[in-house]
Amino acid sequence: MEHDISSGSRKVVVVGAGAVGATYCYSLSQSGLADEIVIIDKNTDLATGQVSDLIHGQPFFPTVNIRQGTSDDYTDANLIVITAGSAMKPGETRLDLLKKNAAIVGGIAEEVALKKSRGVMLIVSNPVDVLTWVAIKRSGWTNNRVIGSGTVLDSARFRHFIAQHCEVDVHNVHAYILGEHGDSEVAAWSMTHIGGIPIDRYCPLCGGCAGWKHERRKIEQLVRESAYHVINAKGSTHFAVGLALVKITSSILRRQNSVLTVSVKLSGEYGISDLCLSLPAVVSDTGIVRIVEGPLSAEEIELLQHSGSVLKEAINLLNQ
Repeated sequence: MEHDISSGSRKVVVVGAGAVGATYCYSLSQSGLADEIVIIDKNTDLATGQVSDLIHGQPFFPTVNIRQGTSDDYTDANLIVITAGSAMKPGETRLDLLKKNAAIVGGIAEEVALKKSRGVMLIVSNPVDVLTWVAIKRSGWTNNRVIGSGTVLDSARFRHFIAQHCEVDVHNVHAYILGEHGDSEVAAWSMTHIGGIPIDRYCPLCGGCAGWKHERRKIEQLVRESAYHVINAKGSTHFAVGLALVKITSSILRRQNSVLTVSVKLSGEYGISDLCLSLPAVVSDTGIVRIVEGPLSAEEIELLQHSGSVLKEAINLLNQ
């Protein structure tokens, strides 16, 4: 049944029924956040199977309508989550894969815009920062309504490894990974707190390690290599990213104004423009409310600008 986006009913459309899309739907169905979850995939058999598998579990989670859909469902969706994309094949270069996924995500973004959707578009497909930029260009939407999942998961990994090292509850750690969702990402130690105490002040109080700078580098490396370790061990990452997407969804559907490191298009922040990368941003039902341009050290700003240059190079290659 169709509904008006302003009616209070919360509808999420998920494009892509693979491991990430399905795991997100599984987590979302148990959260009670959405009234309706619609799954779209060009592999209709896969979409049908995922829907059937999910609805058989309905007695065990809050009431939610889960069904297979079409592009017409974009019109009244509060949130369109794009996880669709191609995996790298033997003999294929990163540029080949980038161009293929840019065509896929760009085509979906155009179709969402043609259906006059008034919701928010959340890009998850990789490379997420470049594809978020592509989706903004191809949809013609304002920057705030198209966001990428960015480094929300990377920041969660960062918090996990800090909490593990310092032997504190991860919920008492506030820390962000900024920049590219990739190898040039930046650990924002200047914005890291434990129990409200800046990390540079907390470490002398803790006294748990002799060489904190060395430990910082180890933690950064663990965060950067996390995805590779998981992929090597089991083939893909989807549990943690599914939960990260539910966190973003919660902020949008419940208008929570959460500060999350989503990928956003910049307009001069830290000297970077016309690129999408991750910074702390206030996220609500309209998408990005504002970017939080917090205090960074000169070194961190330089690293962030380098991350931007890596993404700019990818966009230039895409435009060739």
